[in-house]
Amino acid sequence: MTDIRPRRFDLIAFDWDGTLYDSTRLIVRCIQAAVLDVGGAKPSENDAAWVIGLGLAEALARAAPDVPREKYAELGARYRYHYLKHQDDLVLFDGVLPMLDALHERGHKLAVATGKSRRGLNEALATVALRERFDASRTADETFGKPHPRMLLELMEELEVPAERALMIGDTTHDLQLAINAGCASVGVSYGAHEPDAFDSLQPLYVAHSVPGLTQWLLDNA
Repeated sequence: MTDIRPRRFDLIAFDWDGTLYDSTRLIVRCIQAAVLDVGGAKPSENDAAWVIGLGLAEALARAAPDVPREKYAELGARYRYHYLKHQDDLVLFDGVLPMLDALHERGHKLAVATGKSRRGLNEALATVALRERFDASRTADETFGKPHPRMLLELMEELEVPAERALMIGDTTHDLQLAINAGCASVGVSYGAHEPDAFDSLQPLYVAHSVPGLTQWLLDNA
């Protein structure tokens, strides 16, 4: 039977790490290792996880407040070294591809809004054959990082979708604040980097606890 319910959102923008890609634990370990490599104090798992979603430079600076600015370039290089050693071990969360296909069939425009670099996102998209499933994407190194609204505003402009017809989905408070700053609705996911208790004040429409749960909510409500 054909689903005749009208779409509430024409554009659905996804964060990448911790939302579509099961990478949170690896990123935390790589941040910790990079900070130790340059002589900083090892950040806690919670502190390392909190910065996920920010642009790399800002994330590393916040995770390693005792590392002097002149070592930031080395810190970033060490993070990339550790990450690249293991990036081929990463996988999409179960159910992501069927979810994207179902949303595409419904006529939604799909985008990625991520704190990753353009090079990093392109490598990830190529690895999992996802490039053709997204209509557009923005990374932190080609526009402003989260929670500045620029990347989401640029996606809306490129895809010709007004803010009231756009939905941002992510696993961090940075994603949900990005949506607020851009005038969009949001949905949080609890299986990524940030504890969902922190989402309450940012008023997401829904908090999903699994990809199947997210898929069902989107098909019923988006």
